[in-house]
Amino acid sequence: MKRIDKAYINGEFSALNGNEIFDLINPSNNQKIGEVVLGDEMDTQKAIAAAKDAFKTFSRTTIEERIAILEKLQKAVESRETDLIETMILEYGGTRQFCTASFQNMVSGFSSMIETLRHFQFTRKAGNTQVQMTPVGVVGIITPWNSSNGFICNKFATAVAAGCTVVVKPSEMSALQTQVILECFHDAGLPKGIFNLVNGLGNVVGSEMVKSADIAKISFTGSTQTGKMIAKGAVDSMKRVTLELGGKSPNIILDDADLSKVIPQAVFGAYMNSGQACIAPTRLLVPRSKIGEVNEIAKAAAMQVVVGNPTNEETNVGPMVSEKQYQRVQNYIRIGVEEGAELLIGGIGKPEGFETGNFVKATIFTNVQNNMRIAQEEIFGPVLSIIPYHDEEEAIAIANDTAYGLAAYISSSDENRALKVASQIEAGRVCINGFKHDPLAPFGGFKQSGIGREFGEYGLEEYLEAKSVLV
Repeated sequence: MKRIDKAYINGEFSALNGNEIFDLINPSNNQKIGEVVLGDEMDTQKAIAAAKDAFKTFSRTTIEERIAILEKLQKAVESRETDLIETMILEYGGTRQFCTASFQNMVSGFSSMIETLRHFQFTRKAGNTQVQMTPVGVVGIITPWNSSNGFICNKFATAVAAGCTVVVKPSEMSALQTQVILECFHDAGLPKGIFNLVNGLGNVVGSEMVKSADIAKISFTGSTQTGKMIAKGAVDSMKRVTLELGGKSPNIILDDADLSKVIPQAVFGAYMNSGQACIAPTRLLVPRSKIGEVNEIAKAAAMQVVVGNPTNEETNVGPMVSEKQYQRVQNYIRIGVEEGAELLIGGIGKPEGFETGNFVKATIFTNVQNNMRIAQEEIFGPVLSIIPYHDEEEAIAIANDTAYGLAAYISSSDENRALKVASQIEAGRVCINGFKHDPLAPFGGFKQSGIGREFGEYGLEEYLEAKSVLV
């Protein structure tokens, strides 16, 4: 069993003032695998002070110096591939398939930002005025438990590219994973104080970061509810915020799509990251005239979904991250039944043979009405809702009838038709005919899915302030 009892401040693993203990639990069997000592307000203040001091010099570094740092970070992360993947599987319960992809996203966070930085214009011209893109200051980074290290790498890479220093509060549930990435960053030989991290609770460490006048920006990924609290708290000091929040993504199957191909893809896509993904396409919109065929194909596909041990290569859905999350998903399945949705496959309870972990059956509801809670609220588990529509116009209306707007998906044999539909969807990312990711393209949400963008030059600009210099 591993005990993590230090913060990372000013280039060193530092003893904590906080003394509260948080147990780390393997979600596959609910056995304790470690514990982390949680930092407090004093620890957070020390980290912020170190970042503030380091910003004085780091903000004046050259593009070449920042690229050199990003290259060292990438190399350090690549050297720990096995440790990063295995620790994520153990602590988070992510499948080997997903954790391997997550590792690639960690690496691409650095490589894509290096590419962005090489072509980015920090000095521009507007009229007769010189516009200088200057680093915003110390950035507070707050990350969730679903792909924690991926978020840390992407956000820190952007901060480095901008010339900002950071204080990170990861999910306390990801402390083992965080420790590995910390060791990577330490081995990269970073300038002291540009990266600081304190494990702790959101209402302690996170709140201290949000209220601190010495933090200029918060970059947060997590729930919409927490994002709203951060936005409210940031107003007092006029902090800039980037908020990547929840989603209830529609997957529109147009009537000319090949159902035998796109429906199995839709089912497996809804279960990405065991359903614990903000971009998961959990609302499947299909032509009402084809609902019978869709149900048949979807049920057959779900029967091929492997729920179980996340260490196995063939596993598609692992356990929920915690007992609390397991109970949340079970409650939504009950709600779906009570609301009158037709349970096509799955349901309440654990898959046979996996009673000791937080495993949920691969579940599909069909003939779902879009005003049902299972269609409107983010479940964050392997639960798919099939929603029938009459025509293309109604499909677009249903897709947009949500408080969220993070991602959307469209399948059609006519790409031009799909593009026309995509232009009418209220979402920050729309994927046509498949699931795609471009680390150079902007990512973020409409409506209650967030504020601001991440990745590439759009994400970099979120860490910069435009200064007009009139001569």
